[in-house]
Amino acid sequence: MNDQVSGVNGHESRIKLEDTMDESQLNRLATGVTVDAAKSSSTALKSEKAANIELRKGVIKIEAVENDGSPRSFIMLTQLKTLFQKQLPKMPRGYIARLVYDSNSRCMGIIKRGLKVVGGICFRPFPQRGFAEIVFFATNSVDQVKGYGSMLMDHYKAHIRRTYPDMLHFLTYADNYAVGYFRKQGFSQEITLPRSVWAGYIKDYEGGTIMQCTMLRKVDYLRTKEVIAKQLEAVKTKMAEKSKDSVVYPGLQWGDGDEHKPLDPQDVPGLRETGWTVDMATEPVVPWYKVKEYNKMRRLMEALHKHPDAFIFDRAVDTNIVTDYEDVIKKPMDFPKMDSKLSKNEYSNLDALVADAQLMFDNCRLYNGVGSNFHRYADSTEAMMKNWLVENEDEA
Repeated sequence: MNDQVSGVNGHESRIKLEDTMDESQLNRLATGVTVDAAKSSSTALKSEKAANIELRKGVIKIEAVENDGSPRSFIMLTQLKTLFQKQLPKMPRGYIARLVYDSNSRCMGIIKRGLKVVGGICFRPFPQRGFAEIVFFATNSVDQVKGYGSMLMDHYKAHIRRTYPDMLHFLTYADNYAVGYFRKQGFSQEITLPRSVWAGYIKDYEGGTIMQCTMLRKVDYLRTKEVIAKQLEAVKTKMAEKSKDSVVYPGLQWGDGDEHKPLDPQDVPGLRETGWTVDMATEPVVPWYKVKEYNKMRRLMEALHKHPDAFIFDRAVDTNIVTDYEDVIKKPMDFPKMDSKLSKNEYSNLDALVADAQLMFDNCRLYNGVGSNFHRYADSTEAMMKNWLVENEDEA
């Protein structure tokens, strides 16, 4: 399976690429003899990921591969095996080798300068059951800032769409550091695929989080950024059509002796047109002198929500399931409670919000105990919060 995806619409490349290798060169490389490769350099545009520029210029290409016995596939699979072993050190090396070379496995690699693999994915398709298991996914550490990971996932989805049209679901076990990445790629911890479909077909990994992604038939995953940009432009156009920004209302007018009269908000010109109602006047309003601190609290909450290990705090502990929780934890705390308090302006200052977050972390560690995954999640999220507070301490 040599399904290749290459860049289009390229600018003139300043990079000298190697000529296509012939069979003798591939055989030499397969036996360990290196093939000289020219050094490359690229100037990436700030508005475009380096990965997309390199793909468009032909510096890299994305290629599908399986163990078909050819020298080329052997070279690529061996480099993928080495990449996975380096980037996934906790995974047994023999296990990685066995799955990568397995004839039932399929892989895709980001190929640079001839046959140098700088990123890859190994998956096991189960077309009859409508899903694939993503077994390994990694890119070189030095290339992760280029956007290789997102690009590879987009091309993987497009490849699955072409090769297995009826296979719309992916399952994977993500370690603690990969949960955030997979969320950004459309994966969720909510598994909607019936367990009877996948149980026994994929391997359980201790300490990993099972996640699912379901593709949409109408989405072209190689054009998502372009489509989203068009959708955003359409929304802005529609908003402009309905906007009343150009409407100017007369200002407030006071006659002699009226300056001490109480002002009825409903008499303010243009206020009713904004959708304002009397009921809104009873909602808590952040005093002007607290706006900066309120915004800082809001940004901290956003940072906490985004942390990949903080998902365990996204909802309150279900005491119908964890029946002894209230016997151990006397003052529960979670993100929904904190979000509610912040929206109601119940935090007098940032320290009060931090105290609730600290209570949440302490509760988690107290109930789950040292050595548990939840204890580690609490430690990781707490460390992120403390770093955030240090980095933002100079703000008013």
